[in-house]
Amino acid sequence: MCGVNRVSKFVKESFEELKKVQFPNKKETLRLTGYVIGISLVTGVLVTLLDYLFKEFLTFIITK
Repeated sequence: MCGVNRVSKFVKESFEELKKVQFPNKKETLRLTGYVIGISLVTGVLVTLLDYLFKEFLTFIITK
């Protein structure tokens, strides 16, 4: 019975915490989504560029 009480307490406390959450409005959500997409694109370009440079560097070393 002790396990049921702990689960019940956990669920009750979880709902109490969920009531305190402040969700962003539409404008803020779009702004933050734009940041995530922008940073993801920049990171993807950087990784692609570094991958290409390392490939060319290793190809140069191996063929010489």
